[in-house]
Amino acid sequence: MSVSVTTMYRLLRSVLVLAASAAALRLPSHAQTRHNPNTCELLNTNMPGRVIFPTDPAYSAAQSSYYAGQARNMHPGCIFMPRNTEDVSQFIKTVRVRTGWDAKFAVRGGGHTLWRGAANIDDGITVDMRLINGTTLNADKSIASLGAGGRFGAVYHALKPHNLTVLGGRVPSIGVGGFLTSGGMTFLSRKEGFACDHVISYEIVLASGDVVNVTKTSHPDLWLALKGGIGNYGIVTRFDVATHPDPGMWYDLVQYNHTDAVLEAQARAFSSFMTPGNNFDPDAMMGIFYDYAGGQFFVRDALWHTGAVANPPVYNNFTSIPNMGSNGQVLPVADVVDQFGANIPPSTPRAFQLDWSFINPPAEIYMEIFQLFKNGVPALADVPGFFVEFLTQPQSVIQPGTESLFGLENNRTDYAMMLMTAAYANPADDQRVRDGITEIVRSMRGLLRRNRYLIDFVYANYADQTQGVYQSWGADNRAKLQAASIKYDPDRIFQTRASGGLKVF
Repeated sequence: MSVSVTTMYRLLRSVLVLAASAAALRLPSHAQTRHNPNTCELLNTNMPGRVIFPTDPAYSAAQSSYYAGQARNMHPGCIFMPRNTEDVSQFIKTVRVRTGWDAKFAVRGGGHTLWRGAANIDDGITVDMRLINGTTLNADKSIASLGAGGRFGAVYHALKPHNLTVLGGRVPSIGVGGFLTSGGMTFLSRKEGFACDHVISYEIVLASGDVVNVTKTSHPDLWLALKGGIGNYGIVTRFDVATHPDPGMWYDLVQYNHTDAVLEAQARAFSSFMTPGNNFDPDAMMGIFYDYAGGQFFVRDALWHTGAVANPPVYNNFTSIPNMGSNGQVLPVADVVDQFGANIPPSTPRAFQLDWSFINPPAEIYMEIFQLFKNGVPALADVPGFFVEFLTQPQSVIQPGTESLFGLENNRTDYAMMLMTAAYANPADDQRVRDGITEIVRSMRGLLRRNRYLIDFVYANYADQTQGVYQSWGADNRAKLQAASIKYDPDRIFQTRASGGLKVF
């Protein structure tokens, strides 16, 4: 079949028009080859050596170092590891003007918080603070400056040659930053209150990228808000904390057979220990560990006394209960933490925990609570790898004149706290374990509430994200936390961009 010249001309013209139109729609040649870097790549260009990408061997090492599987199983687009405060400032200045998934971030210190997203993130950037970890003393050794990425095991050992200590975590792997911005229960809690009450100043990078030194006089509202405000106001890079003498601490871990008689004796001993006027000893801190694993129950008492007293009589009601023996001794705080920490697994596949506080009740109430645990936990026994630790301990005694947003009365010695932590093997059991533990705790809290012993306060360091921590501190205190957030982070960077921590809004 033949085609006329006119027809061929029309076809050729159509092709040329289409080609010209396509060329007009295409970007210039230099734009076709230019790559628009994401935030991770931009950080790597501006601060080389600070960014770890998923293809780097260090990425897997960093991810595997989290305590709980919920955090280990997240996948940030990159990990940013600042070496100093200026690096953190440059990070904030970079991400605050970016938008999209790649400008979201989480801040990681010790990486010990259990719930997903507390200190890690999917797709965004995890700011791993662990290289900012120094411990230094001022001239008269009254103040220790702690890098926010440090861990308390290292802090205690740095202070040990000076016969000094600070109020910190009771396990070596507990991170400085998360612990001190969440409150902090310590060996000295009955004598000195919460660890955050002994922070003299904070070095913090605000949402603007500005570096500010926060003290009670320079920024009183922010200083108060940081005593429990976690990551709502910026990234703290240094804590200046008061030091305390370390004459040695009595530490004993006493083990008992699991019987109703032992539980009843523990209930009587703890209720008496917590009763105001019963020879209160501010150096005495302890905890009853009622655990379940492998189909069996275990009962242990951890006894700490910061007065360097061997076999302190304040614990006689506990040590006189028939037991399986102990090996108490007076040691420096650093060595006590090492020994006690050896009883804590370095990591867990999955975990879930809840805490609650209350006014010390009679022994009968404690025994009812122990029975609720004993009767409720076996329903989860067939969950692979299932283990539960149920801890009963005194609450911190906030010292007279101390400013706090926790909603607790100062100088009360009869506040107690319970914590239930479940560990297990598989993500498939997340909801079942959460529901089972929540139901047991609900029954315990209900018992305390009906008898008017339960209080609202939820301790942030141990809390799950569902527990309404800031609501539990009272409306007025929450309003102060929110006002500080509006003032120091008006663009809500740490409310909307930072995934981790508990939010004041």
